[in-house]
Amino acid sequence: MADLNVANRTLFHGDNLPFLRGLNSESVHLIATDPPFNKGRDFHATPDSLARGAKFQDRWSWDDKRDGGWLDQITDDWSKAVNVINAARESWGDDMGAFLCFMAVRLIEMYRVLRNDGSIYLHCDPTASHYLKGLMDAIFGKMNFRNEIIWHYGLGAFNATKHFARKHDILLFYTKSSEYVFNVQRGEPTQAMLSKYSHHDENGQYMLSYGKKYYMKGGKPFDTIWDIPTLSPTDKIERTGYPTQKPLALYERIINASSNEGNVVLDPFAGCATTPVAAERLGRHWVGADIWDGAHEMVLTRLAQDSRGRGGKGIWKRDINYTQVVPTRTDDAEEAVPFLQVTERYKEPAGPRMTRQEMFDHLITQNGQRCQGCDRTFDDPLYLELDHNTPRSQGGWNHIMNRVLLCGPCNRIKSNVYTLEGLRRENRRRGRMAR
Repeated sequence: MADLNVANRTLFHGDNLPFLRGLNSESVHLIATDPPFNKGRDFHATPDSLARGAKFQDRWSWDDKRDGGWLDQITDDWSKAVNVINAARESWGDDMGAFLCFMAVRLIEMYRVLRNDGSIYLHCDPTASHYLKGLMDAIFGKMNFRNEIIWHYGLGAFNATKHFARKHDILLFYTKSSEYVFNVQRGEPTQAMLSKYSHHDENGQYMLSYGKKYYMKGGKPFDTIWDIPTLSPTDKIERTGYPTQKPLALYERIINASSNEGNVVLDPFAGCATTPVAAERLGRHWVGADIWDGAHEMVLTRLAQDSRGRGGKGIWKRDINYTQVVPTRTDDAEEAVPFLQVTERYKEPAGPRMTRQEMFDHLITQNGQRCQGCDRTFDDPLYLELDHNTPRSQGGWNHIMNRVLLCGPCNRIKSNVYTLEGLRRENRRRGRMAR
């Protein structure tokens, strides 16, 4: 596992995707983040508040959000994630597909930067939580899903007349592997527990049963329903006016449960700095990113005012590394590809990259509507799929020099195992060649 290649208390100003791509692989212990929810609306901070001027759009368009090679990268290397995106487009619409595309390229990088013993908590709500869970299953693996946590916040008007009042958000808790940090969190002891553990000694409260001491460890362990009040509009201590601010108690519970002191906590959607403040309070290192111009001053103000930071003295401004410079990786710079375990890598040719569609059109012009795996010609080019000559798992490039067109059956046979020549040999063995 590589060391983190940015300083503790680094806040990056700008799009978080290049920042994530600049972080070393397996360098972060915990990711706790509150991204957009695809609510289809605009958010604005409270006027005359600490966060005044903060605003963002939570609206998504397929034509806008599939740009920048996002879909190409996902399609080439994370086919299961593409299936989730396509299913969302069919069942919900293009806006959900665009939102998931935006999230997928970032979650792919979060998967890469997370340590093997690390965890991620993705904050969402019922608008897209079911689609995001499918995406997380595709990227982190369904076997690494740990919990769907319901944050029940309760506050606010109960004015729904045609459905139950909506009073919860969702936290999707995944790990990188089966070995991860988890510290059991407990509530306050009930009066019944205090009465039961009525004896005291130098080691704490205990109860006697058949002459044996049983010490009280605390209250009942928390389950997946978290009753934590949201911030009241009249809160004058913690509330900043940021439109989607979450309470510190919520993120402190996450950080306490899934990290230890000195661990690195990452929030790629830092917003009004709830995660950095919670991490600082609990003795963790932290890094964050946000595109909002005021995020820097928000972090400085909240940390400086926080009476629980650094022995009650707050944090000096000079301690925060605020930057727009994308970090330079100091590890092996491997891409975020799950199966890319090769013994030797070669640098791809320089020059402009072709999109998948441009590669497809180029190969149709060059070879016609012919599968290069079985030599069959098809009347409709939709029967053909873009694939790699040398598989990515064997170090193959995403470059046009390493691209072929295959029919669906040939693509499934080839998978991530055969080169094109290996596929053709297998097709001859099976009697599948057209000539």
